[in-house]
Amino acid sequence: MNDLFDCPIVQLLKTAMNEKRYLQLNDIDAYKAAFKFSNDVWNVVARWDHFTEDTVGKQFCRAADSVSANIAEGFGRYNKCEKIHFYRIALGSVWECLDANKKAKKRQLVTAETYAALLATLRALPKLINQLIKYTNLTLEK
Repeated sequence: MNDLFDCPIVQLLKTAMNEKRYLQLNDIDAYKAAFKFSNDVWNVVARWDHFTEDTVGKQFCRAADSVSANIAEGFGRYNKCEKIHFYRIALGSVWECLDANKKAKKRQLVTAETYAALLATLRALPKLINQLIKYTNLTLEK
């Protein structure tokens, strides 16, 4: 339980409270990582041929965009259950991205380096999102 209060988002909240400011969406590590990831995917897919982009590419981009979009939507919700609902949808989109990344590798649409870089972020995102869920559960009443 102690290590939860040492996580980056709790530290941000403490800083925000000391500075008398509200927590902003761009303060959340899960959102920043997901937003960067979606743009990384976009930059990869934008170079693919039409057929590949129209099949795997569009789905990969939609799923990647969905991660940060659902974190943002959850952040903007008032009630704890709604927030967590959207954060969990974001987790599902991470799994969808894992599938798309694996297909892109198998079909030789990305280099081994690109695959590994995207995979590293996809492995980090669930922990960041789960920290956000735990934080929300601990700090909000309803």
